[in-house]
Amino acid sequence: MRHLQGRLEVIAGPMFSGKTEELIRRLRRAVIAKQKVQVFKPALDNRYAETAVASHAGGVFEAIPLNDIGELEQHLMSETTVVGIDEAQFFSEEITAIVQRLADRGVRVIVAGLDMDFRGEPFGPMPALLAQADQVDKLQAICVVCGFPASRSQRLINGKPARYDDPVVIVGASEMYEARCRAHHEVPGRPEA
Repeated sequence: MRHLQGRLEVIAGPMFSGKTEELIRRLRRAVIAKQKVQVFKPALDNRYAETAVASHAGGVFEAIPLNDIGELEQHLMSETTVVGIDEAQFFSEEITAIVQRLADRGVRVIVAGLDMDFRGEPFGPMPALLAQADQVDKLQAICVVCGFPASRSQRLINGKPARYDDPVVIVGASEMYEARCRAHHEVPGRPEA
């Protein structure tokens, strides 16, 4: 059943905030509602499964891995009414035009991704997706230092905070990252504002 109106929903936040779990929850509800669902993810994120999105909490949903977001429309079935995209920050800016086309055609698009990189700066296409969204849910994790709400992803290298000039994209989980609040997020070498 096609929706009367397409829409873009964006689920953002730091690592360990439950973004993928929330994406999977919404996708499962769409399946229960007998809607045709397709899910996509960047091929480079193979931490838990090659052909599924998987949350740190153990939730799993079958997905098509893409090397480039431009491949999405080649895989899209005409009867699909709900499209899920996980780890959107790893895709190119082209994602913004693709999700707009889908929503304009009546597809419900649900996107999950990190809104900030390990430096605490906007990550890839996420700022544009957040601005274009019909609905935004910004989730928070728990700071591992103080236990307060965390909005940042702290990258660790040998147990120490990564430096500002380290590569932005390194796929990892709890062995390399932890959730931190603003006060406990550290980025040595960050240029002064």
